Amino acid sequence: MMKWSGIKKNRYRKLVSTIVLLGVKLVAMGQDGRLGIREANNQVRGYFADGTNLMYAVGAILGLIGAVKVYQKWNSGDQDTSKVAAAWFGSCVFLVIVATVIKSFFGIQ
Repeated sequence: MMKWSGIKKNRYRKLVSTIVLLGVKLVAMGQDGRLGIREANNQVRGYFADGTNLMYAVGAILGLIGAVKVYQKWNSGDQDTSKVAAAWFGSCVFLVIVATVIKSFFGIQ
């Protein structure tokens, strides 16, 4: 077993007391949990309209790209044109539906 000299005990006590005091200081400076959650909720709701518009814009761009790809396949005489058109159309509809469902789920107007 290790023997503690007076200097080592003193350093150990100082270290422990410093850690305890630092922990007490951090707890005392923390904000109310409910207030933090409300603030985060307000910030997310503030950005939601911009995020929804971004999803609509991405859907529109994907729709245009899909239309060009389907047109190219149709002109080249590929047999799977309807399958590619359904896939691109489905992805655009999915983006619009997701934005609408999330908006109604969180109750954001």
